[in-house]
Amino acid sequence: MKITTKGIGSLFIVLLIPAALSCGKLDVVGTGSVQSFDKLLRQIPRELAPDPIGWSLSAPDGSARFVWSRNYAESPLHDVLLEFDAAPFIAAGLDPDKLPGNFVFKGGKIILGAKLGTEQLNYQGEVTPLASYEQMVKLKRGSIGYHGAMDHYGVNLGDGNLFEWAKDLNANDNDMVFVLNPEPFINAGADPARIEGWVFTKVMVDDANGKPIEADKILKPFNLL
Repeated sequence: MKITTKGIGSLFIVLLIPAALSCGKLDVVGTGSVQSFDKLLRQIPRELAPDPIGWSLSAPDGSARFVWSRNYAESPLHDVLLEFDAAPFIAAGLDPDKLPGNFVFKGGKIILGAKLGTEQLNYQGEVTPLASYEQMVKLKRGSIGYHGAMDHYGVNLGDGNLFEWAKDLNANDNDMVFVLNPEPFINAGADPARIEGWVFTKVMVDDANGKPIEADKILKPFNLL
């Protein structure tokens, strides 16, 4: 699959929607994200694999992957994480030793992520990749975001880093997107415009008051169809 930059300039980062719903209303975003995540997993089954902490979904070119935990009580460091090849970043000037302490540089890879909790996850049925995502929706709903204009769901990994996917793979040029905050990489010496295989651009995000603003992001988007 090839990387596509079509529509990147107007790509919106997911907007987080509060988990708490009253009056017994259905969590449409939570339900919809489960359904679309299931479709994403089925679209690229060869990129889906077990991981020591849970499950891994790799980019079609193998250059990056999204990992989510099967049990927060057992994950040693992160419950959700992005792992990607460090070589393009180093070639663009990155000094891995200057990355912040929450980054891991190991085996030619850069790893960043978030710890969602310490709960022992209890499954009523088979422990599957989708079931583990459903646990995230159930217990950590604030980590799941959606933006209606772009029909993208996503998992927030903190500090402006996200993993996103299209609600409808047939209606979106950016079916799966790895999203990075460029600031730590710039501070560690990288020129984000020179990172091969990634797109450095401005996208719309919401500030702390919910006001749309432009922000710099480093993106790796894929069109899966």
